[in-house]
Amino acid sequence: MKIRALIITAAMLLFTGCGSSGSSDSSESQDKAEMRSLTAAEAAKEMGLGWNLGNTMEAYDATNCEKSSYKWIPVKGENKPSDYETCWGAPVTTQEMIDGVKAAGFSTVRIPVFWGNMMQDDGTWTINSDYMARVKEIVDYCMKDDLYAVVNIHHFDEFIIRRNSLEDCKKIFSTLWTQIAECFKDYNEKLVFEGYNEYLGGDQFNDKGELTAQSKEDAYTSTNALNQTFVDAVRSTGGNNAQRVLIVSGYWTNIDNTTSDKFVMPTDTAENRLMVSVHYVDNMMYWTNQIGGDNWVGYTDSQIALLDKAFGSRNIPVFLGETTSRYPGSNFAGDAKSKTSSECLEIVLDKLTEHGFVPVLWDVTDNFYSRDTCTVKDADDAQVIKKISEKLKTK
Repeated sequence: MKIRALIITAAMLLFTGCGSSGSSDSSESQDKAEMRSLTAAEAAKEMGLGWNLGNTMEAYDATNCEKSSYKWIPVKGENKPSDYETCWGAPVTTQEMIDGVKAAGFSTVRIPVFWGNMMQDDGTWTINSDYMARVKEIVDYCMKDDLYAVVNIHHFDEFIIRRNSLEDCKKIFSTLWTQIAECFKDYNEKLVFEGYNEYLGGDQFNDKGELTAQSKEDAYTSTNALNQTFVDAVRSTGGNNAQRVLIVSGYWTNIDNTTSDKFVMPTDTAENRLMVSVHYVDNMMYWTNQIGGDNWVGYTDSQIALLDKAFGSRNIPVFLGETTSRYPGSNFAGDAKSKTSSECLEIVLDKLTEHGFVPVLWDVTDNFYSRDTCTVKDADDAQVIKKISEKLKTK
């Protein structure tokens, strides 16, 4: 894929990328909000428990996306933001939905975003202004409720990494993050940027169109380089972005990979403003159907210990950008001591928050939180969230 016209002026990026939000009153007030000077550790303490607006703004037409013949993102419907926002079954996000998340006890909303939707395939990587405005509107819903909002590049990082050299990836991600950061540069500290999702170090298409794993050495090299690209791009836009807390993504967001000394945190012009993102502290136990047993507890504790050693010892907060919200009965161990999903949820969230981590529950439509009733669906789950969120307020 050729890289054309990647040098775009900041003024043009802002003009074409940001657009006007549909909630002008909220946007106007947040654009001019005062920025508190919080370190990453101070912000992590406030971020508490988080919830993912899953399968929503990161949704796209993924038919055949695993094939090299998938050259660009197909148009959905009338090519409006709502066509993509709803294409994986989610309803259009509303203020009432976010109000319910706040009322449930969450302090953070992670907003995964596929920025390639509605984008022209012209090599400039210019984010569509209507699409940007819709993301901005959802961020404003969070700002209105005094929630932290975490915005990332989600799945589109996968699209780019699979099809481009490291040098081209650096140029493209710098262009994308410059646009995003310019649009939100005046937002206060409650807006946090997360560089990528899970694909750093991921497979790439070879000259035969086959997805091929990078060598470990190349995977770490590219992971470290792209995290540095993200931080540099955001900081270069100035304004509140000069001191904004940023979250760098782990290699595959895998705890074992990311706690290796081959994973290097970026250099930063701001002091103590970086977190690191990994996913699913009990992932292996989930997929090997050992939830609730002694092996599950031991494995979870060992993964937490790795994170403490690699990052806690350096005062780098850990952001669990995706944490299990529901444990199906089929994934429990035969000798499980904790036998319900809510029990296990409480155990994991207690462990993570006791170590100062920020766990963000992965959720999709009609799973953990109902976007119809704007409440946590299971009464026991709701009680767990309230209990832990209240406990965090006393720390």
